[in-house]
Amino acid sequence: MRLAHDRGYRARDLGIKVGILPAGPTASIADVPGFGVGHATVWRDEPPPPDGRGVARTGVTVIDAGGSMFRRPVPAGGAVLNGAGECTGFLSAAEWGLAETPVFLTSTMQVGRVYDAACELLMAEDDGIGSDDVIIPIVAECDDSFLSDARRMQVGKAEVAAALAAARTAGAAGLREPPAEGAVGAGTGMSCLGFKGGIGSSSRLLPSGHTVGVLLMSNFGDRDRLTVDGVPVGRLLAAGDGQAEPGARRPGQVVHQPGQPGVRPGPGSCIVLAVTDAPLDAASCTRLARRAGLGLARTGSTGRHGSGEIFLAMATGLRAERGTPRPAVPPVSGGALSQYFDAVVEATEEAVLNSMLAAPTVTGRDGNCSPGLPAAAVRDLLRAAGRIG
Repeated sequence: MRLAHDRGYRARDLGIKVGILPAGPTASIADVPGFGVGHATVWRDEPPPPDGRGVARTGVTVIDAGGSMFRRPVPAGGAVLNGAGECTGFLSAAEWGLAETPVFLTSTMQVGRVYDAACELLMAEDDGIGSDDVIIPIVAECDDSFLSDARRMQVGKAEVAAALAAARTAGAAGLREPPAEGAVGAGTGMSCLGFKGGIGSSSRLLPSGHTVGVLLMSNFGDRDRLTVDGVPVGRLLAAGDGQAEPGARRPGQVVHQPGQPGVRPGPGSCIVLAVTDAPLDAASCTRLARRAGLGLARTGSTGRHGSGEIFLAMATGLRAERGTPRPAVPPVSGGALSQYFDAVVEATEEAVLNSMLAAPTVTGRDGNCSPGLPAAAVRDLLRAAGRIG
Protein backbone atom coordinates (compact mmCIF):
# COMPACT_ATOMS: atom_id res chain seq x y z
CA MET A 1 0.00 0.00 0.00
CA ARG A 2 1.34 3.44 -0.92
CA LEU A 3 0.09 6.69 0.56
CA ALA A 4 2.68 9.05 -0.93
CA HIS A 5 2.17 10.53 -4.38
CA ASP A 6 4.37 12.64 -6.65
CA ARG A 7 2.30 15.43 -8.14
CA GLY A 8 2.22 15.92 -11.88
CA TYR A 9 0.85 18.95 -13.67
CA ARG A 10 -2.45 20.71 -13.15
CA ALA A 11 -4.34 22.70 -15.76
CA ARG A 12 -3.32 26.01 -14.18
CA ASP A 13 0.35 25.04 -14.30
CA LEU A 14 0.00 25.23 -18.08
CA GLY A 15 -1.92 28.50 -18.00
CA ILE A 16 -5.27 26.82 -18.70
CA LYS A 17 -8.12 28.65 -16.96
CA VAL A 18 -11.43 27.01 -17.72
CA GLY A 19 -14.55 29.17 -17.74
CA ILE A 20 -15.29 32.57 -16.26
CA LEU A 21 -15.59 32.19 -12.49
CA PRO A 22 -12.42 32.41 -10.35
CA ALA A 23 -11.03 29.32 -8.69
CA GLY A 24 -10.38 29.10 -4.97
CA PRO A 25 -6.87 29.36 -3.47
CA THR A 26 -6.08 25.69 -4.14
CA ALA A 27 -8.39 25.25 -7.15
CA SER A 28 -9.64 22.06 -5.53
CA ILE A 29 -12.26 20.58 -3.22
CA ALA A 30 -9.98 21.59 -0.33
CA ASP A 31 -11.28 25.15 -0.77
CA VAL A 32 -14.66 24.12 0.69
CA PRO A 33 -14.37 24.34 4.50
CA GLY A 34 -14.47 21.05 6.38
CA PHE A 35 -13.98 18.69 3.48
CA GLY A 36 -10.99 16.38 3.42
CA VAL A 37 -9.70 13.81 0.92
CA GLY A 38 -7.63 10.72 1.65
CA HIS A 39 -6.13 8.06 -0.59
CA ALA A 40 -4.70 4.59 -0.20
CA THR A 41 -3.02 3.18 -3.31
CA VAL A 42 -2.56 -0.53 -3.95
CA TRP A 43 0.27 -1.14 -6.41
CA ARG A 44 1.57 -4.69 -6.71
CA ASP A 45 3.61 -6.62 -9.26
CA GLU A 46 3.34 -10.18 -8.03
CA PRO A 47 2.81 -13.50 -9.77
CA PRO A 48 -0.72 -14.88 -9.81
CA PRO A 49 -1.90 -17.12 -6.95
CA PRO A 50 -0.83 -19.32 -5.32
CA ASP A 51 2.63 -17.74 -5.55
CA GLY A 52 1.42 -14.14 -5.30
CA ARG A 53 -1.53 -11.75 -5.49
CA GLY A 54 -1.22 -10.73 -9.13
CA VAL A 55 -0.84 -7.25 -10.58
CA ALA A 56 -2.74 -4.48 -8.81
CA ARG A 57 -3.24 -0.88 -9.91
CA THR A 58 -6.14 0.11 -7.70
CA GLY A 59 -7.04 1.63 -4.35
CA VAL A 60 -9.48 3.66 -2.28
CA THR A 61 -10.26 7.37 -2.10
CA VAL A 62 -12.41 8.88 0.67
CA ILE A 63 -14.09 12.29 0.73
CA ASP A 64 -15.27 13.31 4.21
CA ALA A 65 -17.41 16.31 5.18
CA GLY A 66 -15.92 16.56 8.67
CA GLY A 67 -17.33 15.58 12.06
CA SER A 68 -19.74 12.69 12.44
CA MET A 69 -21.87 12.40 9.33
CA PHE A 70 -24.08 9.95 11.21
CA ARG A 71 -24.78 12.48 13.99
CA ARG A 72 -24.74 15.48 11.64
CA PRO A 73 -25.80 14.30 8.17
CA VAL A 74 -25.29 16.57 5.19
CA PRO A 75 -28.01 17.65 2.75
CA ALA A 76 -27.40 15.78 -0.49
CA GLY A 77 -28.86 14.89 -3.85
CA GLY A 78 -27.76 12.88 -6.85
CA ALA A 79 -28.23 12.42 -10.57
CA VAL A 80 -27.41 9.74 -13.12
CA LEU A 81 -26.43 10.47 -16.71
CA ASN A 82 -25.92 6.81 -17.66
CA GLY A 83 -26.45 4.09 -15.12
CA ALA A 84 -23.98 1.34 -16.07
CA GLY A 85 -22.28 1.63 -12.70
CA GLU A 86 -22.85 1.38 -8.97
CA CYS A 87 -23.09 3.73 -6.02
CA THR A 88 -24.36 2.17 -2.80
CA GLY A 89 -26.26 4.57 -0.57
CA PHE A 90 -27.38 6.60 -3.58
CA LEU A 91 -31.06 5.65 -3.27
CA SER A 92 -31.33 6.42 0.44
CA ALA A 93 -29.53 9.74 -0.02
CA ALA A 94 -31.98 10.62 -2.79
CA GLU A 95 -35.00 9.53 -0.70
CA TRP A 96 -34.05 11.34 2.50
CA GLY A 97 -31.99 14.13 0.98
CA LEU A 98 -29.11 13.37 3.34
CA ALA A 99 -25.65 11.83 3.20
CA GLU A 100 -24.89 9.96 6.44
CA THR A 101 -21.41 8.66 5.61
CA PRO A 102 -18.28 9.82 3.82
CA VAL A 103 -18.02 8.97 0.13
CA PHE A 104 -15.79 6.01 -0.69
CA LEU A 105 -14.43 5.57 -4.22
CA THR A 106 -12.88 2.34 -5.50
CA SER A 107 -12.87 -0.10 -8.40
CA THR A 108 -15.85 -2.13 -9.55
CA MET A 109 -14.95 -5.51 -8.11
CA GLN A 110 -13.86 -4.06 -4.75
CA VAL A 111 -17.17 -2.37 -3.82
CA GLY A 112 -18.24 -5.13 -1.44
CA ARG A 113 -14.98 -5.14 0.47
CA VAL A 114 -14.94 -1.36 0.81
CA TYR A 115 -18.58 -1.35 1.91
CA ASP A 116 -17.89 -3.99 4.60
CA ALA A 117 -14.82 -2.14 5.84
CA ALA A 118 -16.69 1.19 5.91
CA CYS A 119 -19.44 -0.34 8.04
CA GLU A 120 -16.95 -1.81 10.51
CA LEU A 121 -14.87 1.35 10.76
CA LEU A 122 -17.82 3.70 11.20
CA MET A 123 -19.53 1.40 13.75
CA ALA A 124 -16.31 1.35 15.76
CA GLU A 125 -16.50 5.14 15.99
CA ASP A 126 -20.14 5.38 17.10
CA ASP A 127 -22.13 2.89 19.20
CA GLY A 128 -25.35 4.34 17.79
CA ILE A 129 -24.65 2.92 14.32
CA GLY A 130 -26.39 -0.42 14.16
CA SER A 131 -28.20 0.07 17.47
CA ASP A 132 -30.00 3.42 17.14
CA ASP A 133 -30.11 3.18 13.35
CA VAL A 134 -28.27 1.56 10.47
CA ILE A 135 -26.21 3.17 7.73
CA ILE A 136 -25.73 2.49 4.05
CA PRO A 137 -22.22 3.72 3.22
CA ILE A 138 -21.83 5.64 -0.04
CA VAL A 139 -19.44 3.56 -2.14
CA ALA A 140 -19.04 4.38 -5.84
CA GLU A 141 -16.93 2.66 -8.47
CA CYS A 142 -15.33 2.70 -11.89
CA ASP A 143 -13.78 -0.27 -13.70
CA ASP A 144 -9.97 -0.41 -13.61
CA SER A 145 -9.65 -3.97 -14.95
CA PHE A 146 -7.65 -2.85 -18.02
CA LEU A 147 -4.69 -2.16 -15.73
CA SER A 148 -5.52 -4.08 -12.55
CA ASP A 149 -6.26 -7.77 -12.02
CA ALA A 150 -9.95 -7.71 -11.14
CA ARG A 151 -10.05 -11.43 -10.37
CA ARG A 152 -8.12 -10.84 -7.13
CA MET A 153 -9.50 -9.02 -4.10
CA GLN A 154 -6.84 -6.34 -3.90
CA VAL A 155 -8.37 -3.89 -1.41
CA GLY A 156 -8.92 -4.63 2.27
CA LYS A 157 -9.89 -3.01 5.53
CA ALA A 158 -6.39 -1.61 6.08
CA GLU A 159 -6.55 0.43 2.87
CA VAL A 160 -10.04 1.75 3.64
CA ALA A 161 -8.97 2.69 7.16
CA ALA A 162 -5.87 4.50 5.89
CA ALA A 163 -7.82 6.50 3.31
CA LEU A 164 -10.55 7.40 5.83
CA ALA A 165 -7.99 8.50 8.42
CA ALA A 166 -6.17 10.62 5.84
CA ALA A 167 -9.42 12.29 4.78
CA ARG A 168 -10.32 13.06 8.39
CA THR A 169 -6.87 14.50 9.06
CA ALA A 170 -6.95 16.68 5.95
CA GLY A 171 -10.41 18.04 6.72
CA ALA A 172 -9.68 18.75 10.38
CA ALA A 173 -6.41 20.48 9.57
CA GLY A 174 -8.03 22.66 6.92
CA LEU A 175 -5.18 21.88 4.55
CA ARG A 176 -4.81 24.62 1.96
CA GLU A 177 -3.42 22.47 -0.80
CA PRO A 178 -5.10 20.31 -3.43
CA PRO A 179 -5.40 16.60 -2.75
CA ALA A 180 -3.18 14.25 -4.71
CA GLU A 181 -4.58 13.69 -8.20
CA GLY A 182 -4.15 11.36 -11.16
CA ALA A 183 -2.96 7.79 -10.60
CA VAL A 184 -3.56 7.68 -6.87
CA GLY A 185 -6.07 5.94 -4.60
CA ALA A 186 -9.15 4.80 -6.48
CA GLY A 187 -7.81 6.52 -9.60
CA THR A 188 -4.68 4.39 -9.86
CA GLY A 189 -5.99 2.11 -12.60
CA MET A 190 -8.35 4.46 -14.45
CA SER A 191 -8.06 5.62 -18.08
CA CYS A 192 -9.69 8.67 -19.64
CA LEU A 193 -10.15 9.88 -23.22
CA GLY A 194 -7.37 7.66 -24.53
CA PHE A 195 -4.85 8.56 -21.83
CA LYS A 196 -4.27 7.89 -18.15
CA GLY A 197 -7.05 9.26 -15.97
CA GLY A 198 -7.87 9.05 -12.28
CA ILE A 199 -8.63 11.52 -9.51
CA GLY A 200 -9.12 15.19 -10.34
CA SER A 201 -10.42 18.22 -8.48
CA SER A 202 -11.18 21.91 -8.91
CA SER A 203 -13.21 24.72 -7.32
CA ARG A 204 -14.97 27.98 -8.07
CA LEU A 205 -15.65 31.05 -5.92
CA LEU A 206 -19.09 32.65 -6.19
CA PRO A 207 -20.16 36.30 -5.79
CA SER A 208 -22.20 35.19 -2.78
CA GLY A 209 -18.96 34.39 -0.94
CA HIS A 210 -19.58 30.65 -1.07
CA THR A 211 -17.39 28.03 -2.71
CA VAL A 212 -18.19 25.07 -4.95
CA GLY A 213 -15.68 22.24 -5.11
CA VAL A 214 -15.58 19.14 -7.30
CA LEU A 215 -13.70 15.89 -6.96
CA LEU A 216 -14.11 13.18 -9.58
CA MET A 217 -12.77 9.85 -10.78
CA SER A 218 -12.35 9.90 -14.56
CA ASN A 219 -12.51 6.67 -16.55
CA PHE A 220 -14.34 7.41 -19.81
CA GLY A 221 -14.18 8.35 -23.46
CA ASP A 222 -12.12 8.01 -26.64
CA ARG A 223 -8.94 9.86 -27.54
CA ASP A 224 -10.46 11.42 -30.66
CA ARG A 225 -13.00 13.27 -28.49
CA LEU A 226 -10.52 14.75 -25.99
CA THR A 227 -11.18 18.50 -25.84
CA VAL A 228 -9.17 20.92 -23.71
CA ASP A 229 -10.70 24.37 -23.18
CA GLY A 230 -12.51 24.07 -26.51
CA VAL A 231 -9.49 22.81 -28.49
CA PRO A 232 -9.79 19.31 -30.07
CA VAL A 233 -6.50 18.18 -28.56
CA GLY A 234 -7.13 14.46 -29.03
CA ARG A 235 -7.38 14.84 -32.81
CA LEU A 236 -4.57 17.38 -33.08
CA LEU A 237 -1.94 15.47 -31.17
CA ALA A 238 0.60 13.81 -33.44
CA ALA A 239 0.38 10.03 -33.58
CA GLY A 240 3.40 9.51 -31.35
CA ASP A 241 2.67 12.14 -28.70
CA GLY A 242 1.88 10.68 -25.32
CA GLN A 243 1.94 7.12 -26.57
CA ALA A 244 3.65 4.35 -24.70
CA GLU A 245 6.72 2.51 -25.88
CA PRO A 246 6.31 0.26 -28.95
CA GLY A 247 4.52 -2.97 -28.18
CA ALA A 248 2.62 -1.65 -25.16
CA ARG A 249 -1.14 -2.01 -25.23
CA ARG A 250 -3.24 1.11 -25.33
CA PRO A 251 -6.81 1.60 -24.13
CA GLY A 252 -9.14 0.61 -26.93
CA GLN A 253 -6.57 -1.57 -28.71
CA VAL A 254 -7.54 -5.21 -29.16
CA VAL A 255 -4.63 -7.52 -28.41
CA HIS A 256 -4.75 -11.23 -29.13
CA GLN A 257 -2.49 -13.75 -27.45
CA PRO A 258 -2.38 -17.45 -28.24
CA GLY A 259 -5.28 -19.11 -26.45
CA GLN A 260 -6.53 -15.86 -24.95
CA PRO A 261 -9.31 -13.48 -26.00
CA GLY A 262 -8.63 -9.91 -27.04
CA VAL A 263 -8.11 -7.33 -24.30
CA ARG A 264 -10.26 -4.23 -24.52
CA PRO A 265 -11.26 -1.78 -21.77
CA GLY A 266 -14.94 -1.00 -21.39
CA PRO A 267 -16.61 2.29 -22.29
CA GLY A 268 -15.65 3.66 -18.89
CA SER A 269 -17.39 5.72 -16.26
CA CYS A 270 -17.07 8.85 -14.16
CA ILE A 271 -18.04 9.51 -10.55
CA VAL A 272 -18.42 13.20 -9.69
CA LEU A 273 -18.88 14.67 -6.20
CA ALA A 274 -19.77 18.37 -6.02
CA VAL A 275 -19.73 20.09 -2.62
CA THR A 276 -20.44 23.56 -1.32
CA ASP A 277 -20.64 25.45 1.96
CA ALA A 278 -23.77 27.25 0.76
CA PRO A 279 -27.28 26.65 2.20
CA LEU A 280 -28.69 24.33 -0.46
CA ASP A 281 -31.42 21.84 0.34
CA ALA A 282 -31.69 18.33 -1.07
CA ALA A 283 -33.71 19.34 -4.14
CA SER A 284 -31.15 21.99 -5.05
CA CYS A 285 -28.31 19.51 -4.49
CA THR A 286 -29.96 17.19 -6.99
CA ARG A 287 -30.14 19.98 -9.53
CA LEU A 288 -26.52 20.88 -8.81
CA ALA A 289 -25.36 17.28 -9.28
CA ARG A 290 -27.11 17.01 -12.63
CA ARG A 291 -24.96 19.81 -14.11
CA ALA A 292 -21.78 17.75 -13.74
CA GLY A 293 -22.70 16.01 -16.98
CA LEU A 294 -22.30 19.28 -18.87
CA GLY A 295 -18.75 19.63 -17.58
CA LEU A 296 -17.91 16.11 -18.70
CA ALA A 297 -19.36 16.80 -22.15
CA ARG A 298 -17.02 19.75 -22.58
CA THR A 299 -14.03 17.41 -22.27
CA GLY A 300 -15.37 14.81 -24.72
CA SER A 301 -17.80 12.57 -22.82
CA THR A 302 -20.90 11.36 -24.66
CA GLY A 303 -22.25 9.11 -21.87
CA ARG A 304 -21.85 5.93 -23.90
CA HIS A 305 -24.07 2.86 -23.59
CA GLY A 306 -21.87 0.94 -21.15
CA SER A 307 -20.63 3.93 -19.21
CA GLY A 308 -21.65 4.84 -15.66
CA GLU A 309 -21.83 8.56 -14.98
CA ILE A 310 -23.08 8.99 -11.43
CA PHE A 311 -23.10 12.38 -9.71
CA LEU A 312 -23.65 13.40 -6.08
CA ALA A 313 -23.80 16.85 -4.51
CA MET A 314 -23.54 17.84 -0.84
CA ALA A 315 -24.08 21.22 0.83
CA THR A 316 -23.10 21.97 4.42
CA GLY A 317 -24.89 25.33 4.79
CA LEU A 318 -28.07 23.68 6.15
CA ARG A 319 -26.38 20.85 8.04
CA ALA A 320 -28.04 19.99 11.35
CA GLU A 321 -27.93 17.45 14.15
CA ARG A 322 -29.60 14.16 13.37
CA GLY A 323 -33.36 14.35 13.84
CA THR A 324 -33.45 18.12 14.41
CA PRO A 325 -34.81 20.89 12.15
CA ARG A 326 -32.38 22.48 9.75
CA PRO A 327 -30.98 25.95 10.59
CA ALA A 328 -33.27 28.92 10.07
CA VAL A 329 -31.26 30.10 7.08
CA PRO A 330 -32.97 30.94 3.78
CA PRO A 331 -31.94 28.22 1.31
CA VAL A 332 -30.52 29.13 -2.07
CA SER A 333 -33.16 28.38 -4.68
CA GLY A 334 -34.62 29.43 -8.00
CA GLY A 335 -32.59 31.71 -10.21
CA ALA A 336 -29.94 32.16 -7.52
CA LEU A 337 -28.83 28.59 -8.25
CA SER A 338 -27.64 29.48 -11.73
CA GLN A 339 -24.24 30.66 -10.52
CA TYR A 340 -23.81 27.37 -8.67
CA PHE A 341 -24.63 25.49 -11.86
CA ASP A 342 -22.01 27.54 -13.70
CA ALA A 343 -19.49 26.69 -11.00
CA VAL A 344 -20.10 22.94 -11.18
CA VAL A 345 -19.82 22.86 -14.97
CA GLU A 346 -16.54 24.80 -14.97
CA ALA A 347 -15.02 22.92 -12.02
CA THR A 348 -15.97 19.53 -13.44
CA GLU A 349 -14.35 20.32 -16.79
CA GLU A 350 -11.16 21.47 -15.09
CA ALA A 351 -11.13 18.49 -12.71
CA VAL A 352 -11.13 16.08 -15.66
CA LEU A 353 -8.12 17.86 -17.13
CA ASN A 354 -6.34 17.77 -13.76
CA SER A 355 -7.01 14.05 -13.42
CA MET A 356 -5.21 13.44 -16.72
CA LEU A 357 -2.38 15.96 -16.48
CA ALA A 358 -1.42 14.71 -13.02
CA ALA A 359 -1.16 11.08 -14.10
CA PRO A 360 1.99 9.47 -15.52
CA THR A 361 2.04 6.58 -17.98
CA VAL A 362 0.98 3.43 -16.12
CA THR A 363 1.58 -0.14 -17.28
CA GLY A 364 -0.46 -2.82 -15.56
CA ARG A 365 -1.69 -6.36 -15.96
CA ASP A 366 -0.68 -8.32 -19.07
CA GLY A 367 1.45 -5.37 -20.19
CA ASN A 368 -1.59 -3.16 -20.80
CA CYS A 369 -0.55 0.49 -20.85
CA SER A 370 -2.41 3.75 -20.31
CA PRO A 371 -0.18 6.62 -21.50
CA GLY A 372 0.11 9.87 -19.65
CA LEU A 373 -1.25 12.96 -21.37
CA PRO A 374 1.77 14.90 -22.78
CA ALA A 375 1.55 18.23 -20.98
CA ALA A 376 4.06 20.06 -23.20
CA ALA A 377 2.22 19.06 -26.38
CA VAL A 378 -1.11 20.13 -24.88
CA ARG A 379 0.35 23.50 -23.89
CA ASP A 380 1.73 24.05 -27.40
CA LEU A 381 -1.60 23.21 -29.04
CA LEU A 382 -3.52 25.59 -26.76
CA ARG A 383 -0.97 28.32 -27.35
CA ALA A 384 -1.30 27.86 -31.12
CA ALA A 385 -5.08 28.10 -30.75
CA GLY A 386 -4.75 31.33 -28.79
CA ARG A 387 -6.22 29.86 -25.61
CA ILE A 388 -3.12 30.56 -23.50
CA GLY A 389 -0.28 33.05 -23.79
